[in-house]
Amino acid sequence: MTLQDKTVVVLGGTSGIGFAIAEGVAAAGGRPIIVSRAQANLDAALARLPAAAAGHAVDLTDEAAVAGLFEQIGTLDHLAYTAGESLMLGAIAEMELTAARRFMETRFWGAIAAAKHAAPRIRPGGSIVFSSGIAGARPPQGGWAMGASICAGMEGLTRALAVELAPTRVNLVSPGFIRTPLWRDIPEADREALFTSVGAKLPVGRVGEPGELAEAYLFLMQAGFTTGHVLVADGGGLLV
Repeated sequence: MTLQDKTVVVLGGTSGIGFAIAEGVAAAGGRPIIVSRAQANLDAALARLPAAAAGHAVDLTDEAAVAGLFEQIGTLDHLAYTAGESLMLGAIAEMELTAARRFMETRFWGAIAAAKHAAPRIRPGGSIVFSSGIAGARPPQGGWAMGASICAGMEGLTRALAVELAPTRVNLVSPGFIRTPLWRDIPEADREALFTSVGAKLPVGRVGEPGELAEAYLFLMQAGFTTGHVLVADGGGLLV
C-alpha cells in the first residue's frame, strides 16, 4: 500500500506533528487536506504546502461543523487526528473542573466526532490514525491527571473502533516528548532547558521532532494488516 494519489485528511494539520504528516503525504504523492480552527493558521500552513493541498477552518468541538466538513470533503482514504490545545497540567486538588472538561472537548470528543462522520466515507483499504501519548502508560510525577486520562482513553477508543469500524483500520500513535507548539505556553528559555533536560535522560539522548513522529502515522496508514495497534514513538521514554 502507498499514499500515491490518496486523500489524507489531517485534523490539526497546521503545525507540529500534523503539519509534518501533511508534508509527508505530499512528498509521497498524496493529497493532504488540513483542518484547523484558525483561518490565519490554515492560510500560513497552506502557503508552505504544495498547490495540491487543501484546507478547511473548522471548530472540531462542534459536531455539526465536523459533519459538514466531511460532507464537503466527500470520500477520503485516511484520517489522521492530531488536534489538541496546549497541555493542561496541574494538581487535581487545584483543578478547575469546567476547564478540565473543555480540555477534553478537542482531544477526546473531537476525535470521536471525526471518526463518526469520516468513517462512512473512507474508501476500502483506508484507515484512521489517532493520537495519544505515553503519559497514559507512565504519567510523569504530578500534574498529569488530565493528560494521562485522555491518552489512556484514546487507546481504549482505538481498540474499540478497530472492531466496530472493521474493515476500516483504526490505529494510534503514542508519542513521547516531542518538540512541538504544544509547549508554547512555557517561556522559551525554560522550554529549551526542559527539552535539554528531558532529552538527556532518554536512551536516544534528545527529544523527538515532528517529522520523526509523522513517519509513524504514515507507516500505519500503509500497514494494511495492522489495526487496533498502539505504536509508541518515544525515544525510549517508557524504559527510563
